[in-house]
Amino acid sequence: MEQAPPDPERRLQPAPLEPLGHPDAGVESVVGEEAEGARDEGPGDGTMTENNFWLKKIEISVSEAEKRTGRNAMNMQETYTAYLIETRSVEHIDGQSVLTDSLWRRYSEFELLRNYLLVYYPHIVVPPLPEKRAEFVWHKLSADNMDPDFVERRRIGLENFLLRVASHPILCRDKIFYLFLTQEGNWKETVNETGFQLKADSRLKALNATFRVKNPDKRFTELKHYSDELQSVISHLLRVRARVADRLYGVYKVHGNYGRVFSEWSAIEKEMGDGLQSAGHHMDVYASSIDDILEDEEHYADQLKEYLFYAEALRAVCRKHELMQYDLEMAAQDLASKKQQCEELATGC
Repeated sequence: MEQAPPDPERRLQPAPLEPLGHPDAGVESVVGEEAEGARDEGPGDGTMTENNFWLKKIEISVSEAEKRTGRNAMNMQETYTAYLIETRSVEHIDGQSVLTDSLWRRYSEFELLRNYLLVYYPHIVVPPLPEKRAEFVWHKLSADNMDPDFVERRRIGLENFLLRVASHPILCRDKIFYLFLTQEGNWKETVNETGFQLKADSRLKALNATFRVKNPDKRFTELKHYSDELQSVISHLLRVRARVADRLYGVYKVHGNYGRVFSEWSAIEKEMGDGLQSAGHHMDVYASSIDDILEDEEHYADQLKEYLFYAEALRAVCRKHELMQYDLEMAAQDLASKKQQCEELATGC
């Protein structure tokens, strides 16, 4: 499926994502209080200052994808896709752009950036990445992550990710994000030096907090239930859509077989030859029309997947809040225990 090339005049405006509805209030009303307090905070020296903050003055695009071959960490040959990120200043002097830059990034580097943002900004719904491998596809589409159509859709998704991060009032100020757009060499080392992996919470700890929090925040509980339900409904819808597409594709292609039969029949039939040939042609046209129909549906399926990934991003914020609530309750319990011990010592009991 062909996609329109990125608009060179587009600035830091992500693709619109209309809300599907929330039981009470939007995400911002739930996490806004915590986000407001951390608006100017970041990972120490990793936060950019106002003097060198220029991301709102540039255009960002992921303009092309390229298949490459290299060596992985195990020194084994692998094939991967690299994406060209281009940044251009929107401020001009005498008609000339004052800043242009471009570099190549792998999908794994986008993952590293997002994992870093998740750790250092747990109160923010970090925009999701597009799927790494094709999921919820009907059989005509390849599940290979090197498929050109899939790579093109992923390129658009990666561009939307960068635009959304760059448009966020907190995330756009982070130095690691700035270096992701400007520093091609040693960027991974710079991220790892922040030590964000050591600050990441384990799944076991998160699961423990889920079941042991005594006084969960009602707002986050409702938001978590909403995101769980949203994720379940969209996953089911995408699976059903893939099955329906398979069956519909099969029905249409059966008519292609009829078209071939009528065409061969017309060659040996004298009186009805022209009619059979015409019928075969119409059968072929009908059979091929399903390709465009299902490719258009795939475009809407990609948008549904974005909601699916955002639901997981919401759940990540809720899990982090549960961890913080659990730590707070444990600290309060320890404090009460220490106070009781102090009182017992003071009274000599």
